Amino acid sequence: MEPSTSAAAASGSQSSPSSAPSPDASAAPGGAAPAPVSPLLATPGAVAGEGADEQVAAHYGDLFREQRALADGSGLVDLSHRGVVTVTGGDRLAWLHLLLSQHVSELPAHRATEALVLSAHGHVEHALYLVDDGSTTWIHVEPGTQGELIAYLESMKFFYRVEVADRTADIALVHLPAGSIAEPPADAAVRETPYGRDVFLPRGDLESYAAAHGPLAGVLAYEALRVEEHRPRLGFETDHRTIPHEVGWIGSAVHLDKGCYRGQETVARVQNLGKPPRRLVFLHLDGSEVHLPPHGTPVRLAPGPDGAEGRQVGFVTTSARHHELGPIALALVKRNVPVDAPLLAGDTAAAQETVVEP
Repeated sequence: MEPSTSAAAASGSQSSPSSAPSPDASAAPGGAAPAPVSPLLATPGAVAGEGADEQVAAHYGDLFREQRALADGSGLVDLSHRGVVTVTGGDRLAWLHLLLSQHVSELPAHRATEALVLSAHGHVEHALYLVDDGSTTWIHVEPGTQGELIAYLESMKFFYRVEVADRTADIALVHLPAGSIAEPPADAAVRETPYGRDVFLPRGDLESYAAAHGPLAGVLAYEALRVEEHRPRLGFETDHRTIPHEVGWIGSAVHLDKGCYRGQETVARVQNLGKPPRRLVFLHLDGSEVHLPPHGTPVRLAPGPDGAEGRQVGFVTTSARHHELGPIALALVKRNVPVDAPLLAGDTAAAQETVVEP
């Protein structure tokens, strides 16, 4: 029998992380206003998310039904709490190419890509999900982080013909799963990815579009599928010292053969001469446990034959209840942890699958 949706939501990983805080949508760093609370939270049965996702619905009354709908290619996820940034001007792609980890100077119109902003030491500061429509580059980022991103971009404009704008107040993001037959509005910017389509809508159209293209699915369903797909999320799978190699962003968000950008030296050095200190793993959790281990829960080696408690080797980044796989999680562990070592996530037994090779 499936656990109740309210219990699944209450034990999910959207609570405040204990060791690597996820972005707080209410903080709106960098002076940017946070996204408005979604009007879809007024939908009967809607339960608000927590932490970075508190401005949209965690679920609408049936977590597993919502997951199955997304997996089958139907439904819509309200991601209107995410920050939206646009870059316009004739130099926009050439300029972004200089600043980001991805090769975007010749990005074809309507082709989706991902990119990172790294610190001078190669640590991940921002994760950008972008598409260019031929005249504007559309970017969505973690809730509340658009202010700091815009501040950085503005500081790097120099004499380039570019304009950067925070569109969070008037543009809402929705997600249509892979296989969906729902049509985005003709004039909407769309990111077409293997996992579905991210659609940039005028915020005033959110309710009518959702009503026409439901059923609605909450962020807990979306997150469960993200965990299954091993896709990292800034502030959940990352902390202040994360480098791209640790979480599998090489290739998808980092182009290894492009020109210089901030943090490139670290990327090249690790790629050519070494290994990252940590690696992302996927965990199958013991299904007999009632509660999921929240973000930051220590991951330890399971006790050995002598019964001694194993040492801590990492921490849980995101956990979720999956409609087919049961309780699952992503975790960051030390690189030298054997790939077949049984683990404990808190007190929960966990079997690992390799995401990033040691």
